Amino acid sequence: MTEDERKAPEIDPKSVPAASGRSPSGRSRRQILAMAGGLGVAGAALLASGTLFKKQGAKVVQKLQTILPLPTKALPPLPADPALTIPGLTPLITPSNHFFQIDTATSIPSIDISSWRLTITGMVKNPITLTYSDLLKRPLFELDDTLSCVSNPVGGFLVGNARWLGCRLDDLIKEAGPLASADQLLSRSEDDFTAGFPLANLDGRDAMIAVGMNGAPLPPRHGYPARIIVPGLYGYVSATKWLTSIEITRFDAEEGYWISRGWSRLGPIKMESRIDLPADGATVDKGATHIAGIAWAPNSGVKSVEVKIDGGPWLPATLGPQLSGTTWRQWWLPWDAVSGSHTIVCRATNAKGEVQTPTVADVAPNGASGWHSVQITV
Repeated sequence: MTEDERKAPEIDPKSVPAASGRSPSGRSRRQILAMAGGLGVAGAALLASGTLFKKQGAKVVQKLQTILPLPTKALPPLPADPALTIPGLTPLITPSNHFFQIDTATSIPSIDISSWRLTITGMVKNPITLTYSDLLKRPLFELDDTLSCVSNPVGGFLVGNARWLGCRLDDLIKEAGPLASADQLLSRSEDDFTAGFPLANLDGRDAMIAVGMNGAPLPPRHGYPARIIVPGLYGYVSATKWLTSIEITRFDAEEGYWISRGWSRLGPIKMESRIDLPADGATVDKGATHIAGIAWAPNSGVKSVEVKIDGGPWLPATLGPQLSGTTWRQWWLPWDAVSGSHTIVCRATNAKGEVQTPTVADVAPNGASGWHSVQITV
């Protein structure tokens, strides 16, 4: 039995990676004055907060002034988005400000790009240190990739699709020259979070150190100035944000943050499909409507999606554009809704002909599985 097939350990729900939903916020002048409790104290507080805001503002301006180079390997323009004509369908690309956020950081790190460095050390022949400018000078490429959190339940929304810009991680690690006995890439963030995955996953799947997201520098909440993207792997073993170091090591020597807390060491993303429309528990008007959603099957891609209504036959859905094998696909099925209560189920098949498993599994220790279903009333 492989590690990813083992029985889920008993894990405290509080230890499950969860979306923070945080966004930076400040205090108003009135709040600061009220907290100060006196004019003199208020003045000191305002002076201190002004200095802090000035420093933070300088870093924001610094980021906004960053002009990302054009990729040496650019992707074609995005196709027309079916979500524009099917209200309620998930967009083809997730806007950066709507992309899910999973952090162990208590606050979003504020990084001074002039002093930021990325080091590649450990079991290597040639240790590497890179500045942000060094990263931008490397050949950059674009990647359409769907990220999913291991703690995303069946039908959940901890998943997003973006167009990333970055340099090839495989090339950097090859330049560092890993020793033959090394088997893990362990990355570390500014807030000391760690994530590790097998070196064997650097197999040409377009793993990258990303510096851009959806045509702009990485937003602070999504890892500015740099983060790792490895297609087909859950974020808890790979997608380190606010990246500061990469260590080439061994699994028997060091473990990533979540592995010591009972989560699987490998972390491949499971094939899933989700019904967005109609929503579970919704009341739908009788007549013509759509059943619609998304499906993902890294790294082969989605070949088909089928829908079952009230235990009837599986019906083939129409598929949206295929950006790559590493991204989700939208799907939809016209439906003449009849009065009553209905149960709708969906399942996906990947490009290898493998059908999404109906076996229900919890998110721990290596991701949820099962067919998504909704109950609605017409």
